Amino acid sequence: MDAVVRNAAGEFLLVERGHPPAGWALPGGFVDAGETLEGAVARELREETGLTARRLTQFHTYSDPARDPRHPTVSTVFLVEAEGTPRAGDDAVNAAFYPGGGLPRPIAFDHARILEDVRRWLETGLRPGE
Repeated sequence: MDAVVRNAAGEFLLVERGHPPAGWALPGGFVDAGETLEGAVARELREETGLTARRLTQFHTYSDPARDPRHPTVSTVFLVEAEGTPRAGDDAVNAAFYPGGGLPRPIAFDHARILEDVRRWLETGLRPGE
């Protein structure tokens, strides 16, 4: 699962990955045994950025088999309201907010598409597939 976090200026939180595949990504990861999706996304956000999730809303599930070059991976994306100051942790080497039109490169996985879907939803209210 992945977290889309925006600050008061409308910028998106990204982490620079410390492991292949290289690039910038949404905070996220895998669900541990006995963990809910909501618990996992809050844990991953805290581990990778130091932020505390306050409100979680499921946005969409992405399942394209090519979305992760390592192996097929399904991700449920959450819109997350969080508090704190981002600092890189766990397997992230950097964590920072970026404006939608000024994202760093490269963006890992299908996260550029996810961010575009979120921007579209914010502008039109339409979710992916609508």
